[in-house]
Parts: sequence; C-alpha cells; structure tokens
Amino acid sequence: MRVVHPSSSSSDQSNNNHSMNNSAPLEEIQYVAPDEDGSLASTSHVTFYDIEEAFARIRPLLPPTPLQESMVLTQEIFGLQKGVLHPRKVHLKYENKHMTGSFKERGAINKLASLTAEQRERGVVASSAGNHAQAVAYHAMRLGIKATICMPENTPLAKVAGTRRYGAEVVLIGESIDDAYQEALRIKDAENRVLVHPFNDNDIIAGQGSLGLELLEQSPYIDTIVCPIGGGGLISGTAIAVKTVNPKIKVYGVQTENIPSMITAKKERKAIMVPYKSTIADGIAVKRAGDLTFPIVDKYVDDIVTVSESEIAHAVLVLLEREKTLVEGAGATAVAALLSGKLPEITKPNSSSHRVCVILSGGNMDIGTVRDIIDRGLAQSGRLVRVRAVVPDVPGQLAKVLTLLGELKVNIREVDHERTENVPVGFTATIITCQTKGFEHIELVKEQLSKKQFTFEILTAHVI
Repeated sequence: MRVVHPSSSSSDQSNNNHSMNNSAPLEEIQYVAPDEDGSLASTSHVTFYDIEEAFARIRPLLPPTPLQESMVLTQEIFGLQKGVLHPRKVHLKYENKHMTGSFKERGAINKLASLTAEQRERGVVASSAGNHAQAVAYHAMRLGIKATICMPENTPLAKVAGTRRYGAEVVLIGESIDDAYQEALRIKDAENRVLVHPFNDNDIIAGQGSLGLELLEQSPYIDTIVCPIGGGGLISGTAIAVKTVNPKIKVYGVQTENIPSMITAKKERKAIMVPYKSTIADGIAVKRAGDLTFPIVDKYVDDIVTVSESEIAHAVLVLLEREKTLVEGAGATAVAALLSGKLPEITKPNSSSHRVCVILSGGNMDIGTVRDIIDRGLAQSGRLVRVRAVVPDVPGQLAKVLTLLGELKVNIREVDHERTENVPVGFTATIITCQTKGFEHIELVKEQLSKKQFTFEILTAHVI
C-alpha cells in the first residue's frame, strides 16, 4: 500500500464526543506537556512523516504480526444474518505474536535503531515490570547495545528471567514501578545512559504508530479500531497514522475501570495521578497518562470506555478457548469492551463500523495468573462454583453429596474441609469446587441438593 501524505487541512475529519473537531492538521500535531505545577505550557511534536520513517526503519527488523478475521467475535458481536455470518466483520491484530509477546517491540526497536553511534556506546536504561523491559532487552541485544532494566522487587520471576535471558542487566529495587523509574533516572545521570521511556517519548510513539500503517497495508478497508490504553503510546501513534491516511476511521480506546488514568485526564483537562487498584490488566496499570500522549488522545481518539475485572477475565477466556490464543488481561480489554456492549457506536444496527479491528496488545502472563484468570472467566460464565455443604462428621456422609454431584455430571475439582466456630459440634463444613455447564446447570444442582435435604450454600468461585 502506498500511504498518501495528508493535505494541509483536516476540515473533512468527523466530529466526535470529545471535541476533536476544528483540530490542527495531523502532520502538525502538537503535544502539550505540563509544567512542574501541572499547567499546560511547553510543546513538543511528532509527525506522520516520523511514523512513516519509523515504519521504514523497523520493517527489516520486525516481521509484521497477523491480522485475521475472527468468525467467533463476528458472530458474538454482530450475530448471524439469515443463518450466515453477518457482513460486518471483526478482525484481530495479533500483537501477542511478537518475539517478546507484545506491541512494545515497535517502540523499543525504533528508539534503539534511531540512536547515534555515540549514544549506542553509552548504553540504555529503562524501567518496567514486564513487556517494555523484555522488548528493550531483546532489541538492545540484537543491536549490540548495553541495557540495564530496573524492575520492582515483586516483579514475577518469569518476567525477570525473561528480561535477563535477552542479555540485559536487571536491577531489582523498590516496591513499585515508580521506585524502579527513579532508579532508572539515577542510573541515567550517574552512567550517562540513554533513557528509554515506555510511552512518553516521540520515538516510542512513532514506533508504535507503525502498527497503524502495517494494519492498513494488510487491510485498507478497516474503518474502526479498538485499542487498549495504558500510558497511551500505542493508541496515540496508531491514531495519528490511520487518521492521516483516512480521517474517517474511528479509533476507540479501552481502559480498566480500576485505573482510568486517561479518562481522568480528559475530565480534568490535564494528566494527573489516579489511585492504584489491583487489576488483572497489569500491562495497562498506568497511574498517570503520558504528558505527550494525552493531548493526542484528547484530539484524535473518538471515545474511551472502561471495562471491569470480570469482563476482562471473560474476554481472556473467550480468546483462549475459542480463538486458541493466549492474551494477557491488558491485551484483552478491547475484546472485553465489545463483548460487554460498552461500545454501542460499533455494535448498534445502523453503525458505520463494518470492518472492525481489535488490537490484542500482548500475551505475557505467568502460569499462575493464567489459571486465576481462567477460573474468573469460568465463574463469570457459570462454569465454576463452590458448594459449601454442612454434613454430619461421620463416615459416608460427604460421599453422599459427592455421589449426587457426580450423578448430576458435575466435575469435582477440589474438596476442602472447614472446621470453624460457625459449624455445629458433630458436623463438618466442606467446600467443594465444581466445574459446571452454565447457570442452568447450577440451578439444577441447587434443586437436587435441596430435594435431598442437604444443608448447603452456593458460593462464587472468585470475588471479582
């Protein structure tokens, strides 16, 4: 595909709910960064041509990721039309297929490949608890650049080992990514290193924007893009790229409702810190929107929505079970938004969205986290419950409960005994973790346990 350079006017760009009309031409986008007091003042800029150059620079170094139509999601979101798949389609962009498992490679390789010989000799430093760390480490190794990665001490061992495997020196420090970032700044100054920021950097944004141009080469007819948002680097670069080529393309962002930093920035009109709350979408758990990325998102992203932990877990399960691909919590947020109906502008019958691209931004998860998210997704869909049964503490009584569950085609996963003050003397409470076939099956289990006069209660498998 030959990308046509933008004209000097953007008057034909569609208006949207966040006052993105009357905007500057995309090739002259201005990034407004807050002063120390938080007020908007100094400016920086990146251009569409920067993204073109980044795309050309990284092409020989980074194979394209697959873009495939998803029959599963097309049917789930748009349904069937006269017994066949709907003419409107959902496509998946598999950024989890990169060598290190996420889109972060795009920005990292562009930043590193842009360094001068003198800068490469000095080496680089970065801070991250996951995807950015591995992306920088891997491509620094490929380019022969010394890399030091600062990570919180509680970073999962698999991610630490993965980063070291690519040849980087890993410094474990502090309890949070903020602590790691401060150490990276110290090393930058003390050792004269080049800092590779995960999103607040023009070279990073331009590299992430290569996704937009690659996507349009693979399918020029895409008219809608749904993208996860953490710091905002991916959606910023992508929005610049695709809306320059075709201003009619809609771009929607998705955040976890636990850490809605970009939505908060839009409400407050500046990037501010939001409280941290634990989330399974740890890859986008950014407490403050980027100073460079927020103004771009504010101008060129059509809408931003949030999704819950249970909605994310369900999306991960759908992708794993039906699309046969492992996507981390952050990477599945865009799918979660569509499956949960959070984007009615896309799913409504008269929507202009006919070719929807959903970006699966990453696929890095520890095995324990994978199991936890699968269990959450199963619980959300009525396929995993806990039954608390109180039975006489004599041989054979628990066996009666288990036999009945077996007759009801319930798969018993775990049996745990509970002896507390709340259980009458001579009785025992047993927690039985069961795999069921859905909510109707659970109702059948409750009906039959009641019929046999067992004392029981149904517990959720996970509090989400």
